[in-house]
Amino acid sequence: MKRILLLALPIALMTACNNAPSTTPADAAPAPAADAAPATAATPVDAGQLGANHWVLDNAVDSAGKRIDALFVRADKPVTLGFADSRLSVDNTCNRMGGGYTLAGSEITVSRMASTMMACADQALMALDQAVGSRLEGTLKIDQLDASTLKLTSAAGDVLTFRGEPTAETRYGGPGQTVFLEVDAQTRPCPHPLIPDKQCLQVREVHYDDKGLEQGKRGEFSHFYDAIEGYTHEDGVRNVLRVKRYAVKNPPADASSQAYVLDMVVGSETVKK
Repeated sequence: MKRILLLALPIALMTACNNAPSTTPADAAPAPAADAAPATAATPVDAGQLGANHWVLDNAVDSAGKRIDALFVRADKPVTLGFADSRLSVDNTCNRMGGGYTLAGSEITVSRMASTMMACADQALMALDQAVGSRLEGTLKIDQLDASTLKLTSAAGDVLTFRGEPTAETRYGGPGQTVFLEVDAQTRPCPHPLIPDKQCLQVREVHYDDKGLEQGKRGEFSHFYDAIEGYTHEDGVRNVLRVKRYAVKNPPADASSQAYVLDMVVGSETVKK
Protein backbone atom coordinates (compact mmCIF):
# COMPACT_ATOMS: atom_id res chain seq x y z
CA MET A 1 0.00 0.00 0.00
CA LYS A 2 1.25 3.43 -0.80
CA ARG A 3 1.35 5.72 2.23
CA ILE A 4 0.66 8.47 0.50
CA LEU A 5 -1.03 23.22 8.42
CA LEU A 6 -5.86 54.12 26.64
CA LEU A 7 -7.01 55.58 24.26
CA ALA A 8 -5.04 57.51 26.83
CA LEU A 9 -6.87 60.68 27.53
CA PRO A 10 -4.33 63.39 28.36
CA ILE A 11 -4.45 64.16 32.02
CA ALA A 12 -4.58 67.89 32.62
CA LEU A 13 -3.32 69.14 35.90
CA MET A 14 -5.90 71.61 36.94
CA THR A 15 -5.26 74.37 39.46
CA ALA A 16 -8.36 75.74 41.02
CA CYS A 17 -8.74 78.90 43.06
CA ASN A 18 -11.92 80.41 44.38
CA ASN A 19 -13.56 82.54 41.69
CA ALA A 20 -10.52 82.03 39.41
CA PRO A 21 -11.26 81.06 35.80
CA SER A 22 -10.03 77.64 34.65
CA THR A 23 -7.51 77.44 31.83
CA THR A 24 -7.04 74.75 29.16
CA PRO A 25 -3.68 74.10 27.49
CA ALA A 26 -3.75 74.95 23.83
CA ASP A 27 -2.76 71.44 22.82
CA ALA A 28 -5.18 69.56 25.05
CA ALA A 29 -7.46 67.08 23.26
CA PRO A 30 -11.06 68.26 23.01
CA ALA A 31 -13.55 66.50 25.24
CA PRO A 32 -15.57 63.84 23.41
CA ALA A 33 -19.11 64.71 22.44
CA ALA A 34 -21.69 63.67 25.00
CA ASP A 35 -23.36 61.25 22.55
CA ALA A 36 -20.16 59.67 21.19
CA ALA A 37 -20.05 55.88 21.48
CA PRO A 38 -17.23 54.52 23.65
CA ALA A 39 -14.45 52.59 21.90
CA THR A 40 -14.83 48.80 22.18
CA ALA A 41 -12.41 45.96 21.60
CA ALA A 42 -12.99 43.64 18.63
CA THR A 43 -15.24 40.71 19.47
CA PRO A 44 -13.16 37.51 19.70
CA VAL A 45 -13.90 34.90 17.04
CA ASP A 46 -15.82 31.82 18.18
CA ALA A 47 -13.47 28.97 17.25
CA GLY A 48 -16.27 26.47 17.80
CA GLN A 49 -18.46 28.16 15.22
CA LEU A 50 -15.52 28.35 12.82
CA GLY A 51 -15.03 24.59 13.11
CA ALA A 52 -18.72 23.66 12.96
CA ASN A 53 -18.88 24.11 9.17
CA HIS A 54 -17.06 23.37 5.98
CA TRP A 55 -16.68 26.75 4.26
CA VAL A 56 -17.34 26.75 0.51
CA LEU A 57 -16.00 29.67 -1.54
CA ASP A 58 -18.92 31.64 -2.96
CA ASN A 59 -17.29 34.87 -4.04
CA ALA A 60 -13.86 36.51 -4.15
CA VAL A 61 -12.97 40.04 -5.23
CA ASP A 62 -9.78 42.07 -5.15
CA SER A 63 -9.33 45.48 -3.55
CA ALA A 64 -10.83 47.11 -6.66
CA GLY A 65 -13.95 44.94 -6.46
CA LYS A 66 -12.98 42.75 -9.44
CA ARG A 67 -13.81 39.03 -9.27
CA ILE A 68 -10.74 36.82 -8.77
CA ASP A 69 -11.33 34.29 -11.53
CA ALA A 70 -8.18 32.30 -10.67
CA LEU A 71 -9.97 30.98 -7.57
CA PHE A 72 -12.92 29.55 -9.53
CA VAL A 73 -11.35 27.15 -12.02
CA ARG A 74 -13.36 24.21 -10.61
CA ALA A 75 -16.98 25.31 -10.98
CA ASP A 76 -18.28 21.90 -9.87
CA LYS A 77 -15.93 21.69 -6.87
CA PRO A 78 -15.41 25.08 -5.21
CA VAL A 79 -12.46 25.66 -2.91
CA THR A 80 -13.49 24.54 0.57
CA LEU A 81 -11.95 25.29 3.97
CA GLY A 82 -12.09 23.21 7.13
CA PHE A 83 -10.97 24.24 10.63
CA ALA A 84 -10.17 21.63 13.28
CA ASP A 85 -7.63 21.26 16.08
CA SER A 86 -5.96 24.60 15.22
CA ARG A 87 -5.34 23.47 11.67
CA LEU A 88 -6.77 24.79 8.41
CA SER A 89 -7.34 22.31 5.57
CA VAL A 90 -8.09 23.27 1.97
CA ASP A 91 -9.93 20.93 -0.40
CA ASN A 92 -10.79 21.01 -4.12
CA THR A 93 -7.48 22.52 -5.13
CA CYS A 94 -5.04 20.54 -7.26
CA ASN A 95 -3.32 19.26 -4.10
CA ARG A 96 -4.62 18.89 -0.58
CA MET A 97 -3.30 21.87 1.39
CA GLY A 98 -3.13 22.68 5.07
CA GLY A 99 -1.42 24.63 7.82
CA GLY A 100 -1.75 25.78 11.40
CA TYR A 101 -3.74 28.84 12.40
CA THR A 102 -4.20 31.07 15.44
CA LEU A 103 -6.98 33.46 16.40
CA ALA A 104 -6.56 36.86 18.02
CA GLY A 105 -9.58 39.11 18.37
CA SER A 106 -11.19 39.33 14.94
CA GLU A 107 -8.08 38.19 13.07
CA ILE A 108 -6.84 34.79 11.94
CA THR A 109 -3.20 34.10 11.17
CA VAL A 110 -2.42 31.13 8.94
CA SER A 111 1.08 29.67 8.90
CA ARG A 112 2.89 28.70 5.72
CA MET A 113 0.88 25.85 4.24
CA ALA A 114 2.13 22.45 3.14
CA SER A 115 0.58 20.39 0.36
CA THR A 116 0.79 17.08 -1.40
CA MET A 117 2.93 17.03 -4.54
CA MET A 118 0.50 15.70 -7.13
CA ALA A 119 0.74 17.15 -10.62
CA CYS A 120 -2.46 18.17 -12.40
CA ALA A 121 -2.73 18.16 -16.19
CA ASP A 122 -4.83 21.33 -16.21
CA GLN A 123 -2.46 24.29 -15.83
CA ALA A 124 -5.22 26.50 -14.42
CA LEU A 125 -5.84 23.88 -11.75
CA MET A 126 -2.12 23.72 -10.99
CA ALA A 127 -2.11 27.51 -10.58
CA LEU A 128 -5.07 27.31 -8.20
CA ASP A 129 -2.84 26.08 -5.37
CA GLN A 130 -0.67 29.20 -5.57
CA ALA A 131 -3.71 31.48 -5.94
CA VAL A 132 -5.27 30.02 -2.79
CA GLY A 133 -2.10 29.80 -0.73
CA SER A 134 -0.99 33.35 -1.44
CA ARG A 135 -4.33 34.70 -0.19
CA LEU A 136 -4.76 32.53 2.89
CA GLU A 137 -1.24 32.58 4.33
CA GLY A 138 -0.58 35.37 6.80
CA THR A 139 -3.03 37.46 8.80
CA LEU A 140 -6.59 38.00 7.59
CA LYS A 141 -9.43 39.97 9.13
CA ILE A 142 -12.63 38.09 9.86
CA ASP A 143 -15.29 40.59 8.83
CA GLN A 144 -18.23 38.21 9.30
CA LEU A 145 -18.73 34.84 10.94
CA ASP A 146 -22.11 33.29 11.59
CA ALA A 147 -23.86 29.99 10.91
CA SER A 148 -24.05 30.63 7.17
CA THR A 149 -21.26 33.05 6.18
CA LEU A 150 -17.53 33.53 6.67
CA LYS A 151 -15.95 36.65 5.17
CA LEU A 152 -12.19 37.14 5.18
CA THR A 153 -10.17 40.17 4.07
CA SER A 154 -6.47 39.77 3.27
CA ALA A 155 -3.75 42.33 3.89
CA ALA A 156 -3.85 43.14 0.15
CA GLY A 157 -7.57 43.90 0.35
CA ASP A 158 -8.91 40.73 -1.30
CA VAL A 159 -12.31 39.79 0.11
CA LEU A 160 -13.20 36.08 0.20
CA THR A 161 -16.78 35.08 1.04
CA PHE A 162 -17.65 31.51 1.99
CA ARG A 163 -20.97 29.79 2.71
CA GLY A 164 -21.23 27.38 5.61
CA GLU A 165 -22.13 23.71 5.26
CA PRO A 166 -22.34 21.78 8.57
CA THR A 167 -19.59 19.22 9.13
CA ALA A 168 -20.42 15.57 9.73
CA GLU A 169 -19.59 16.07 13.40
CA THR A 170 -22.17 18.84 13.56
CA ARG A 171 -24.80 16.85 11.65
CA TYR A 172 -24.36 13.64 13.63
CA GLY A 173 -23.80 15.23 17.02
CA GLY A 174 -20.27 14.12 17.85
CA PRO A 175 -16.93 12.83 16.61
CA GLY A 176 -16.86 9.78 14.39
CA GLN A 177 -14.72 6.66 14.59
CA THR A 178 -11.86 6.45 12.09
CA VAL A 179 -11.85 3.19 10.12
CA PHE A 180 -10.04 2.00 7.00
CA LEU A 181 -11.98 0.23 4.27
CA GLU A 182 -10.69 -1.53 1.18
CA VAL A 183 -13.20 -1.20 -1.66
CA ASP A 184 -12.88 -3.81 -4.40
CA ALA A 185 -12.66 -2.82 -8.04
CA GLN A 186 -16.07 -4.22 -9.01
CA THR A 187 -19.52 -3.89 -7.49
CA ARG A 188 -21.78 -6.95 -7.27
CA PRO A 189 -25.54 -7.54 -7.28
CA CYS A 190 -26.92 -7.67 -3.74
CA PRO A 191 -30.46 -8.37 -2.54
CA HIS A 192 -32.49 -5.41 -1.31
CA PRO A 193 -36.23 -5.42 -0.53
CA LEU A 194 -36.79 -1.89 -1.87
CA ILE A 195 -34.21 -1.56 -4.66
CA PRO A 196 -34.41 -4.07 -7.51
CA ASP A 197 -31.10 -4.90 -9.19
CA LYS A 198 -29.13 -3.10 -6.51
CA GLN A 199 -25.34 -3.13 -6.90
CA CYS A 200 -23.25 -3.09 -3.73
CA LEU A 201 -19.67 -2.06 -3.13
CA GLN A 202 -17.50 -4.96 -2.02
CA VAL A 203 -15.72 -3.91 1.16
CA ARG A 204 -13.45 -5.29 3.85
CA GLU A 205 -11.90 -3.54 6.83
CA VAL A 206 -8.14 -2.93 7.08
CA HIS A 207 -6.38 -2.40 10.42
CA TYR A 208 -3.26 -0.32 11.05
CA ASP A 209 -1.27 0.42 14.19
CA ASP A 210 -0.36 3.94 15.31
CA LYS A 211 2.75 3.81 13.11
CA GLY A 212 0.74 3.09 9.98
CA LEU A 213 1.75 -0.57 9.73
CA GLU A 214 -0.96 -3.00 8.71
CA GLN A 215 -2.03 -5.46 11.39
CA GLY A 216 -3.52 -8.90 10.88
CA LYS A 217 -4.85 -10.48 7.73
CA ARG A 218 -7.58 -8.94 5.60
CA GLY A 219 -10.84 -10.84 5.57
CA GLU A 220 -13.18 -11.58 2.69
CA PHE A 221 -14.99 -8.87 0.77
CA SER A 222 -18.69 -8.56 1.61
CA HIS A 223 -21.68 -6.53 0.43
CA PHE A 224 -21.66 -2.94 1.66
CA TYR A 225 -25.24 -1.66 1.64
CA ASP A 226 -24.46 1.82 2.98
CA ALA A 227 -23.19 4.82 1.03
CA ILE A 228 -19.85 6.53 1.69
CA GLU A 229 -20.44 10.26 1.60
CA GLY A 230 -17.90 11.99 -0.62
CA TYR A 231 -16.77 8.81 -2.39
CA THR A 232 -17.49 8.06 -6.06
CA HIS A 233 -16.63 4.53 -7.11
CA GLU A 234 -14.77 4.04 -10.37
CA ASP A 235 -15.26 0.63 -11.95
CA GLY A 236 -11.95 -1.24 -12.19
CA VAL A 237 -10.18 0.70 -9.43
CA ARG A 238 -9.57 -0.78 -6.00
CA ASN A 239 -9.18 1.79 -3.22
CA VAL A 240 -8.23 1.88 0.43
CA LEU A 241 -10.22 4.63 2.13
CA ARG A 242 -9.92 6.34 5.47
CA VAL A 243 -13.46 7.13 6.57
CA LYS A 244 -15.27 8.43 9.62
CA ARG A 245 -18.10 6.25 10.90
CA TYR A 246 -20.91 7.94 12.82
CA ALA A 247 -23.82 6.60 14.82
CA VAL A 248 -27.13 7.84 13.41
CA LYS A 249 -29.58 8.77 16.12
CA ASN A 250 -33.13 7.54 15.57
CA PRO A 251 -32.73 6.40 11.95
CA PRO A 252 -35.84 5.60 9.88
CA ALA A 253 -36.95 1.97 9.95
CA ASP A 254 -35.52 1.27 6.48
CA ALA A 255 -32.26 3.21 6.98
CA SER A 256 -28.88 2.33 8.44
CA SER A 257 -27.92 3.18 12.01
CA GLN A 258 -24.44 4.16 10.78
CA ALA A 259 -23.16 6.81 8.40
CA TYR A 260 -19.82 6.79 6.60
CA VAL A 261 -18.00 9.93 5.43
CA LEU A 262 -14.84 9.85 3.30
CA ASP A 263 -11.80 11.39 4.97
CA MET A 264 -9.21 10.55 2.32
CA VAL A 265 -8.18 7.98 -0.30
CA VAL A 266 -5.10 6.26 1.16
CA GLY A 267 -4.19 4.25 -1.93
CA SER A 268 -5.54 3.19 -5.34
CA GLU A 269 -4.84 0.34 -7.72
CA THR A 270 -6.20 -0.31 -11.20
CA VAL A 271 -7.33 -3.92 -11.52
CA LYS A 272 -7.61 -5.61 -14.89
CA LYS A 273 -10.65 -7.76 -15.47
